[in-house]
Amino acid sequence: MAHRVARDLAHMRRQRLGPDSSDQEQDELLAEVLERALDAGTEAVERGPDQLAVLREAGVVDAGAYGLTVIVAGVVAALRGHAAPDLEHQSAGAARPLHQPQHESSRFRYCTNFAVTGTGLDAQSFVTRLEELGDSVMVVGDDQTLRVHVHTDVPERAASIFDGSGAVSRFDVADMREQVAERAERLTGSNGDSVQAACGVVAIANGPGLVRMFGELGAVVVDGGATLNPSTYEILAGIHAADAAEIVVLANSGNVILAAERAAELSERPVRVVPTRAQQAGLAALMAFNPSRAAEENARLVAERAAEVRSGGVAEAARDDPEGRFGAGDALGYVGEDLCAWGEPAETLAGTLARLAGGAELVTCIAGAEPPLGRAAVAAGMPEGVELDYQEGGQPAWWWLLSAE
Repeated sequence: MAHRVARDLAHMRRQRLGPDSSDQEQDELLAEVLERALDAGTEAVERGPDQLAVLREAGVVDAGAYGLTVIVAGVVAALRGHAAPDLEHQSAGAARPLHQPQHESSRFRYCTNFAVTGTGLDAQSFVTRLEELGDSVMVVGDDQTLRVHVHTDVPERAASIFDGSGAVSRFDVADMREQVAERAERLTGSNGDSVQAACGVVAIANGPGLVRMFGELGAVVVDGGATLNPSTYEILAGIHAADAAEIVVLANSGNVILAAERAAELSERPVRVVPTRAQQAGLAALMAFNPSRAAEENARLVAERAAEVRSGGVAEAARDDPEGRFGAGDALGYVGEDLCAWGEPAETLAGTLARLAGGAELVTCIAGAEPPLGRAAVAAGMPEGVELDYQEGGQPAWWWLLSAE
């Protein structure tokens, strides 16, 4: 349509206007050309369903084309100095289903975007390899800069395709499943009106109870899986999902800290990582978080709070000790990262609590998925004068996660 407008305008200018034409005459000429374009555009919109089966089956017209006719109609109105011409309202028929088979969402999880800079880049040479990892592939740009878009379950592998060809930057990884759920909440009105916070928090966690507890404290939770070891891109997707100007990330495991810091580097928003090394420490430290503060201040205060918490836990031994102290299936007790007790579950738990709770007023015990002892046994092992806060965490690797304050 733009080509037609330009052609008609040039032709009519030569035919009707001289070199000394007024602005009003030129506006009138442009309005006349745009009215012709509007007629052609409206006709093209109406023909769309006859030309494309996907539009015909959905009972709609091409939304972009229809939107363009609305814009042109507005320009004509401005040039004429009167109300915009009437356009037939285009909408889907009420009886049409909202989704057709060919409109299914991508089966892949992450909407991944990034830039590649280098020399001699050939956009099309990367498309086939990206299509092996996902769908909705688009690679555009020139021989020095490319913009890449792909829906995939493995964003890191999509980025690695460009290793040796150029520098990858400006990552933007979004979890589409979370976006669909959030959109559904907005459409049903269950999410209400919200204002973006100054700072949000992302926490790495595993176990349904722990995920729930972090969520209740306002965190976007990245599920770390059984080993509590999510990828950089899963953390980046969590950062993207947080509705805040700045972000604080609680690593909650020594294995996660480097991946979290890398995700912070890739994010386009300011991100600060608090290197908490245990979920129970992160949960306690989160009490110091305030969404109205900047990320830098929140990170400092949360880190200070985490340093005040003594952490420990009891887990099942996976193998025999080479020194003969314990066998596979025995209980192992830790304070911090130091092994302090082993043997039967009740004795090991009591010994760990005695080491951990010295001088503390409160011990939080977060029970795992299949602990060998119940709440009563945990309470019986508590040192005298120390209050117990018992929670169901459901984490897979630890019978009990412990923190003392």
